[in-house]
Amino acid sequence: MTAIMSLHQETSTSSNTENNFSTGQSWGALRKAWKGYRIAKVHNDNVRMTEYAHKIRKIQGELGINIASFPNLGIA
Repeated sequence: MTAIMSLHQETSTSSNTENNFSTGQSWGALRKAWKGYRIAKVHNDNVRMTEYAHKIRKIQGELGINIASFPNLGIA
């Protein structure tokens, strides 16, 4: 299982504090999620931007860092 797989999995409603990814893998996945968000923003694709915003917030929560807000998408 790779870190990028966490980007393609649906967000679970249950709280799972343990994941199978190293900190480095999570940071890599976060970087790719931000890149995807920026590309979607350039293409003005609100659906993809929303997907990436949720993934970014999920990974940030797993890493224990400040969670980004996306007011343009109504995600705070």
